[in-house]
Amino acid sequence: MDDSGLEGTGFMRAAVYERFGGPIEVTDVADPVAAPGEVVVEILAVGLCRSDYHGWHGTDPDIVCPHVGGHEFVGRVVSVGAGVRRCREGDRVVAPFVCGCGVCEPCRQGQHQVCRDQEQPGFTRWGAFAQYTTIPYADHNVVPVPPSVSDEAAALVGCRVSTAYRGVIERGRLAAGEVLCVYGCGGVGLAAVAMGRAMGATVVAIDISHAALSFAGRLGADYALDATGIDDVATTIHDLVGGAHVSVDCLGNVSTARNSVMSLRPLGRHVQIGLFPSASADFPVSRVIRDELEVIGVHGLSASRFEKVFALMAAGRLDPSAMVSRRLRLDDVPQALPAMGTFTSPGISVVTL
Repeated sequence: MDDSGLEGTGFMRAAVYERFGGPIEVTDVADPVAAPGEVVVEILAVGLCRSDYHGWHGTDPDIVCPHVGGHEFVGRVVSVGAGVRRCREGDRVVAPFVCGCGVCEPCRQGQHQVCRDQEQPGFTRWGAFAQYTTIPYADHNVVPVPPSVSDEAAALVGCRVSTAYRGVIERGRLAAGEVLCVYGCGGVGLAAVAMGRAMGATVVAIDISHAALSFAGRLGADYALDATGIDDVATTIHDLVGGAHVSVDCLGNVSTARNSVMSLRPLGRHVQIGLFPSASADFPVSRVIRDELEVIGVHGLSASRFEKVFALMAAGRLDPSAMVSRRLRLDDVPQALPAMGTFTSPGISVVTL
């Protein structure tokens, strides 16, 4: 067994970095083997997510180098570990980026995304910027992909699309006719815009990138606000639509989180999806108290409810493929992942192997 925690008799290609912020090299490493309760999947498509960029930078304490990132993927099962009962070789499957153990209290309540013993392919273990990876606690986390769903659309359900569903629909409780504000129109922000459109809400997209806002408009945003040209974003939103019922910070920034809260009308819901670079930050608590606002955190969606996302797709109300702007190969990852820090490519990049 090598330092990755994977072992096998053969070799696969994977995008590996030996140190945080260091070069990424596509090289041969040992094939993974399914431990009891796990499956090995051949990667068909994997999203290039900003969380992978942050992990490469060293902001995730769960990552140990050398490391292979990639947490948003679809694959075909090629090996089944002892004790796995719910899938078999040949199944095309997706898994949430948070894989719950299935036995702790949150998991027993159906909330695997806050499992006390969670595993995260691409973070706590090697991920999907490779030909193969493993899915832990497979019986609780492996989700069959409907035949009508493309590989690239299925991959995005593993993180950004399902997280947006959890934030906007489940936790935010957005209803038809309400106003949704989306701060930050990266991958998960675009997915949030699409969820708002699917629910029949009025959607206001806020960003500082004209290209990102144009993309949000194509996905159904009713208003696209360039924050660089606005002195007081929250006041502008109140003047424009009377304030938001639900506002989502998809970036993870003190300014966007504050503006999100201040954009809400009384009894509104602020949903925090974007991760902050620090453990604490200033927050407008007085406004939360005055207007009885809800402040809600989101950490993904349990695999048990992925079928609800697939149902939206089957009904023609959601198309994750419309968010894809670039299609890459594994050999592109060493350049494409570090480049995410420049915010120059709107939309979502998907890697196929």
